[in-house]
Amino acid sequence: MAKYSYYPGNAARQSCLEVEDTIQPMSSSLGIQLIEMPGYSSDGGDVIKQSNKFLQLVLNARNFAIAEENGHDIITACASAHGNMSDALQRLQSDANLLAEVNTTLEKTTGKNFSGEIQTHHLLHVLVEDIGLDTIRSKVTNPLDMKVAGYYGSMMQREGFCANDDPFNPSYFEQLIEALGGTPIDYDSKTASVGAPSLLTLDKPVMQMTAKVLSQAKSAGAQLLVSACTLSHANLDSYQNKARKHTGKDTNLPVIHLSELVAFALGYHVDRFAQLRTRALVIGG
Repeated sequence: MAKYSYYPGNAARQSCLEVEDTIQPMSSSLGIQLIEMPGYSSDGGDVIKQSNKFLQLVLNARNFAIAEENGHDIITACASAHGNMSDALQRLQSDANLLAEVNTTLEKTTGKNFSGEIQTHHLLHVLVEDIGLDTIRSKVTNPLDMKVAGYYGSMMQREGFCANDDPFNPSYFEQLIEALGGTPIDYDSKTASVGAPSLLTLDKPVMQMTAKVLSQAKSAGAQLLVSACTLSHANLDSYQNKARKHTGKDTNLPVIHLSELVAFALGYHVDRFAQLRTRALVIGG
């Protein structure tokens, strides 16, 4: 089995419990072993560094040290978490003095040390590159049979952060949707931000960004939007009505997470998948 230290991110075990419901059976079916990271902390959510960049680096280094104790690279199903961790890794691995400074603080406060060797991976990249689309295709028992738009978000779409996918015009999500029996829908805003970290302070701009992604995906023919980010997922799903009121755009579209999509296609949570199909037929597309 492919073994990874599992980092749920800031939302999967709080506001996105559906991710936890589906990522475990999905991983088991595909030969991925998720190893818990005892005592993991927030990666900073791209918020803490606005006032204290060093603290965010230390928080991430602590998680990296926990993963090193496990002996396995990190996997996460959240694009924001992956982007934050990748950024921290890049900084620490390219600056020996900074790594030493961070480790000094880390050792004083937690007794841990990060060697700089661990890597972080997003679930989407692991599915396409490590598990393989042919393997996934062979395990599908409930083909999606829907028009599906993938939402990458912006946080992991930097060169070096998105594995071998194209940072500017990615296609991994579309390839995966097709392997799961769906029809992938391409649209302009699939890598655009929905401002998830700014929701508490920049309400109107965030609703405009959220509405843009939802309305463009629906106008392109999507019956369903699937997010690779648990933080962005909350904006796209929970704030649809608010985004519509702010902009007047059609934002009524079912939204689920990547792990749900794969788990449903592999035969898990059949009742929830049937309900999703009904909702997609009623309001999608």
